[in-house]
Order: sequence, then C-alpha cells, then structure tokens
Amino acid sequence: MKSKLTVLVVCATILTLVNVTGGADKSPAVSEGKCLKIGVVSVRKIFADCKRNVKYRQDLSAERDKMAADLEKLSKEIDADKASLKTLKQGSTDYTAMMKEILEKQGKLQALQEFYKRQMDMRESQVIENLFKDVLKATTEVAKTKGLDLVLERSDPDLPASNSNELTLTISTHKVLYDAGCPDITDEVMAKVDANSP
Repeated sequence: MKSKLTVLVVCATILTLVNVTGGADKSPAVSEGKCLKIGVVSVRKIFADCKRNVKYRQDLSAERDKMAADLEKLSKEIDADKASLKTLKQGSTDYTAMMKEILEKQGKLQALQEFYKRQMDMRESQVIENLFKDVLKATTEVAKTKGLDLVLERSDPDLPASNSNELTLTISTHKVLYDAGCPDITDEVMAKVDANSP
C-alpha cells in the first residue's frame, strides 16, 4: 500500500505540474520574468484523513471480515471431514468418497483465498485511482481559485524507515525539502474532495 501511495504521490506532482502550468509551454508568469506563485498539498494527508477514504477503510474491513469468516467456515468443514475420515476403513468406498470431498474442499479453499486476495487488490487499486483523480481535479480547481501557477506535493516523510529499501524510496520520492511561504492548500483540496464524494 505504501509503495502504491508513493507512486501516486509522484504522479500527482507531475500531473499537477502539467495541469496547472499547461504542460511544456511556459506560463505567462514565466515568460514575463515574474516569480511563480507556488502552493503545496499533502496527498498523503488527504488519503489518510478524507471522509471518503475513512468510509472506504471501514467498508473494506467489513468485507475482509466476511471473507475471513467464509474461509474459516470452509476450513472447519475440512477439519471435520478429516476427523470423520479417520473413523472410516481405508480403501472402502466411503473412505474414497470422503477423501475426494476433502481434496475438492481444499482446492476450493485455495482458489477462494487467491480470488479474495486478487479481488481486494483490484478494489483497493480502483478506489485509490478514483480518489487520486479527484485529488488532482480538486487541486487544479483550488489552485486556479487562489491564482497559483504551480502546486507541489509536500508530505512529511515517514522516518525512521523500517529498512534501507523504505529509506531509499522515501528519499527518492521526497522532492520538496523546504516550502516556507508557499500556501498549503491541503485542507481546501480535502474539503473539495469530500464535498464531491459520491
């Protein structure tokens, strides 16, 4: 999840730069030699605190609990069948039928585990993508309202990192090191995202 969010944060910075400044063309402020008006926004804070994401996390948790209950029920059935199998005579018709049923249920359990995992991954990716698109749109709207020429993603890094790979990823994606005087529009963007939530 962290790596997905990090990639999205980097993309947000790039896309916001393109959207707000109009791509590779120089904005009027740049061509006239004026200083750009720059704002910052914390995509990480919006993802963590916006009402839509909080509700999504609650829904996701409930869905995961239901999936876990389904898997647990099937697992208990398999355990019960294994116990029953021990009471049957090996090689008998009943023993063979029970063995087949156990193997079929074990296959079903493995397939369901894989299916649920992929389903949750796809759902999470879709929710993150939709939320990120809305953050970009809201950032553009707020930036235009405030007359900003450029908006950079500014989130505090998660330090200390849990390992060297995490630290390297944090360093390589943390681009705004200082932003004194730049208006932070995070709360306004989050309010707009929440106001437009389905």
